[in-house]
Amino acid sequence: MTDYSCLYQRMANTLLADWAQQLPGQIEKRLDPKRYGDLPKWQAAVEDMPVVQPVSYDLNRAAVRIGDGSELDEPQREALKQQLQQLHPWRKGPFELFGIDIDTEWRSDWKWERLNAHIAPLDGRTVLDVGCGNGYHCWRMRGAGAELVIGVDPTPLFTLQYEVMHRYAGEQGVYVLPLGIDDLPAELAAFDTVFSMGVLYHRRSPLDHLLQLRDCLAPGGELVLETLIVDGDENTALFPEDRYARMGNVWFLPSVPMLERWLRRCRFSNIRTVDVTTTSTDEQRATEWMTFQSLADFLDPDDHSKSIEGYPAPRRAIIIAEKA
Repeated sequence: MTDYSCLYQRMANTLLADWAQQLPGQIEKRLDPKRYGDLPKWQAAVEDMPVVQPVSYDLNRAAVRIGDGSELDEPQREALKQQLQQLHPWRKGPFELFGIDIDTEWRSDWKWERLNAHIAPLDGRTVLDVGCGNGYHCWRMRGAGAELVIGVDPTPLFTLQYEVMHRYAGEQGVYVLPLGIDDLPAELAAFDTVFSMGVLYHRRSPLDHLLQLRDCLAPGGELVLETLIVDGDENTALFPEDRYARMGNVWFLPSVPMLERWLRRCRFSNIRTVDVTTTSTDEQRATEWMTFQSLADFLDPDDHSKSIEGYPAPRRAIIIAEKA
């Protein structure tokens, strides 16, 4: 599976060096087949994929592209597609691999376009993407010039989806680890930019999450935060009774003014909200690469301004702030 030795070499003699010493044990523990019964099947699917060298790649496209389609004939391409679908569901993307369009549940490129013009240039930066999924945005960050991108997500399936792209793209300075933010050393203070997109509302203590993100940043570093929000003033936050949009692990949905207050209390500065967008069923939907229920099933069928439980339908804000 993924050989992280190049990552460890990059981390040596940097502020990440101590963490590099812990990583092999952390990764081995998270990829223990005893914890995830489907893990051997996913690993076998990746290992059995053909050995082929892409003629080109492009990390700056909406659909991250590896290969141009000329590398495989049609039967080989169809066989690879069947292997890729063994890693279902594909949630973040899209990708294009050797002419195969991986039409993921999320049009994650739309989120990237909403934030890209507002963030500090990533050229030469060391970047952390918390809750990165299969690493789609990590590849876009590298395409935007980041020197090193580390994504963390505790779901092993997503690490295997990343491994597919990594094995064909080669060493690009992009690494997805099967870890959560709680696995990072405290007060790391090593990253120039930290992204947390679609994570905050899954945390029982959102302020603790913001403080963890701050601890990951180098002095003067930039936080890019994207999360569900609701309308309201600086005293407004929604705390669902049970599920929200059929998700059982949603805790707090603040208003934008409340969220900005949280960031001030956590000692961030230069806080600005750069986008608020209602999630549409064009941006999040079921496809042949994610055949389970999606956003259309989570909304009131008679009133798409409400979730199935009667709460306001999903709206997301992007907030940028700096570590003072």
